Amino acid sequence: MKQEIKTNEHIKIIPLGGLDQIGMNITAIEYEDSIIVIDCGLSFPDDDMLGIDLVIPDVTYLKENISKVKAFFITHGHEDHIGALPYILNEVNVPIYATKLTIGIIEGKLKEHNLLNSVKRKVVKYGQSINLGCFRIEFIRTNHSIADAAALAIFTPAGILVHTGDFKIDYTPVFGDAIDLTRFGELGKKGVLALMCDSTNVLRQGFTMSEKTVGKTFDRIFAENTEHRIIIATFASNVDRVQQIINSAYKYGRKAVIEGRSMVNVITTASELGYIKIPDNTLIDIDEMKNYTDKQIVLITTGSQGESMAALSRMAASIHKKVTIKPGDTVILSSTPIPGNEKSVARVINELSMKGANVIFQDTHVSGHACQEEIKLIYSLVKPKYAIPVHGEYRHLKCHGELAETMGVDKDNVMILSSGDVLSIGYDKAEVVGKVPTGGVLVDGLGVGDVGNIVLRDRQNLAENGIIIVVMTLEKYSNQLLAGPDIVTRGFVYVRESENLIEEAKNVVSDALEACLDKRVTDWGKIKMVVKDSLSDYLWKKMKRSPMILPIIMEVD
Repeated sequence: MKQEIKTNEHIKIIPLGGLDQIGMNITAIEYEDSIIVIDCGLSFPDDDMLGIDLVIPDVTYLKENISKVKAFFITHGHEDHIGALPYILNEVNVPIYATKLTIGIIEGKLKEHNLLNSVKRKVVKYGQSINLGCFRIEFIRTNHSIADAAALAIFTPAGILVHTGDFKIDYTPVFGDAIDLTRFGELGKKGVLALMCDSTNVLRQGFTMSEKTVGKTFDRIFAENTEHRIIIATFASNVDRVQQIINSAYKYGRKAVIEGRSMVNVITTASELGYIKIPDNTLIDIDEMKNYTDKQIVLITTGSQGESMAALSRMAASIHKKVTIKPGDTVILSSTPIPGNEKSVARVINELSMKGANVIFQDTHVSGHACQEEIKLIYSLVKPKYAIPVHGEYRHLKCHGELAETMGVDKDNVMILSSGDVLSIGYDKAEVVGKVPTGGVLVDGLGVGDVGNIVLRDRQNLAENGIIIVVMTLEKYSNQLLAGPDIVTRGFVYVRESENLIEEAKNVVSDALEACLDKRVTDWGKIKMVVKDSLSDYLWKKMKRSPMILPIIMEVD
């Protein structure tokens, strides 16, 4: 199918997440009555999002235009690109197109959410194209820290868009072939309207090392620690890393145990689909560990980011049911801390070291993202008219924009966008023409979106200042005080050591209540407000604290 380019046509590119942040990647591409969506990821909560499990993108725009939305196209199987699908598909149920391993991992998620039968899925091979409305979408082979990663070439009436997804250029990948640079070059010769390129590692100069280099490091560590149990923590979805650990385990005659729910799920899927090759009798169940000596075991686990509930953190804190860290254990953290996780990782390293473990975290990881020289190579092949940096905080996007300029993209054609911007783009011009609602929808347990800023503010206040509950019993009609006021506190002061303070607080409440009744105030809302304000003023003067105050009035006939 030959794509006819109309120089006066414009399409809309609408990032709904993934810009000004790491994670929650999702972008809508729109032309007339068709919208396709690239990726649908989640991000993890900030420290101030108390009690929140996940953050998913706000897809109000897709819901409002549901009749136009044709499909999701997923570049690879990492949480920041697929994690929100089970939640979003409840409201935007359209087909999903992705490569084999990516679909396999998505199906595991859909199964957990009972969506397997209601969502259409299609496995796409590299080089294959999908025609939807006025779009044609082609999957191109790339390399990343998970197999089956793809870039997308999107053929539109306004021109060709290339979206790299997360990528690196790895000439010696652990699984599969090297990135299809030839195809990027062919697209560049045809003329590419815009390149949407991964910015995660754009601040780093040079090239990203091949994933295979980590295998050599593992071999060295295994050779140097023949008498000790080895525990390796890495990302659950880094299938190639797990493959190399298993290769070293087999080479040095060790049995491998996989621990951590997400790790087990991904490796099971990858093994069933043939993306990881485990020699016979190498993998054992965690319950079989007791049948082997320490030097016969390597434990592959989650928790390399210091996540409090992940397997390694539970081992470090001595609350894991089946594994106890002991002196002599060699623990390898095979990842780099994601920005913001440094403290958690340091805490886990300290806890492990205190238990006598030897912790190794240098040279045991390579990134899955392109550094500057690889990004330059893609620009030199694709030769886009416009550069639209994606996947990164503002500092990444800005640096990427400057890099694009050095590669020949006109300064005016570098589009630094924010999530929610509506970019209208064609051969004659590109401009931001509007804004759509975006932001994070908070997932807490089974509740999606029912915790907002006000609830978070209350949680913050409770966490920082505690709560005081004032209970008063009033007589019906006359509003005479029959019992109380009683004061209950949590997280404010230890009551037994602060009896005088509590007694004075009761007097303040009683005085406020009497003042209300003398003025014949019968509205309970007003009474509660006066009690709350009086007590709040007293506590601030006395202690310079502002706990949450909750007055409760009970009525008795």
